[in-house]
Amino acid sequence: MTTVISWTLTADPFKLLLAPSPASPAGRGVTSEIISPTHLSADESIRLAANGQMFDIAFHGEAGDASLAALVILDDITPDRLQAIDRFWSTMWRRKTAPDERLTTPRRQRMRTMLRAVDAHYAGETYRAIGEILFLGYQIDAQSWVGNSVRETTIRLVRDGVKLVEGGYRSLLRRPRRS
Repeated sequence: MTTVISWTLTADPFKLLLAPSPASPAGRGVTSEIISPTHLSADESIRLAANGQMFDIAFHGEAGDASLAALVILDDITPDRLQAIDRFWSTMWRRKTAPDERLTTPRRQRMRTMLRAVDAHYAGETYRAIGEILFLGYQIDAQSWVGNSVRETTIRLVRDGVKLVEGGYRSLLRRPRRS
């Protein structure tokens, strides 16, 4: 079995915290016996591959052969935690699983563009040079650059990219929020 690094429960809302159920389930329950880990991490949590989905799971207490319950930390990212539990439950009962919405295709494309913008910024390029490379076809002269929307977009991409590189990458573990 390969050891992997895993996120903490507070950093990754999609890491599940399972414990022995305090009550018997009304129907068939999920037990630790049907969860066979794919990888074990240094903190004794497991990475489970089931029906094409990956789950990081931490256990609270000795599961034994009892049915499992999910413990949910109640904080500002509880909706993400609940979605993770829903995806896990659906996977365990072989039902259609909702897609992981944390890194949508548009969000992934924006991240790629932000990292390109940050690389150019760290290499000493001007915002205008970065904008002309990122937005091919927009040849902007010096007079119209100040009021151009490409300038504002380029500045935001660099700013957000710097935040991402300086520790904001953890935001990728959460679903995007509308502001």
